[in-house]
Amino acid sequence: QVRLVESGGGLVQAGGSLRLSCADSGRTFSTYAMGWFRQAPGKEREFVAAISLNGDSTFYAHSVKGRFTISRDNAKNTVYLQMNSLQPEDTAVYYCAQDRSSYSGVHLREYEYGYWGQGTQVTVSS
Repeated sequence: QVRLVESGGGLVQAGGSLRLSCADSGRTFSTYAMGWFRQAPGKEREFVAAISLNGDSTFYAHSVKGRFTISRDNAKNTVYLQMNSLQPEDTAVYYCAQDRSSYSGVHLREYEYGYWGQGTQVTVSS
C-alpha cells in the first residue's frame, strides 16, 4: 500500500526558499518515477516537476525551471522539491505523486500518476 505524506510547506516572503519533502511508506518507492504538482486557488492542478525512478532524469515546468530542483533519496523513500526565488504566483497546494507504472523516464500528465499525497500549502507573500 502506497501512502505519500508531504511536508515542508508554509508561509515565506517573495524571494525566499522552501524545501518540500514527500515520504512514501510503501516498499516499492525506488521502482517508480515521482512527480510534484500544484493547484492554486481557482485554478486547475498543474505539473511542476518529475524525476525518474533512479533520479537520472528530471523535467520541469517552464514556470519553475531554474528555480526549483526535484531530487530523491531511494534509501529514505523520499522525494524532495527545493524551491528557491519563490514568487507570489507560486502560492498553491503542492502535491507529490507516484507514477502508475515502473517507467524508466518521467511523465508529465496527471493521469499517468496513480497515487497522490494529501498536499501541503505553500504561501508566498509579496
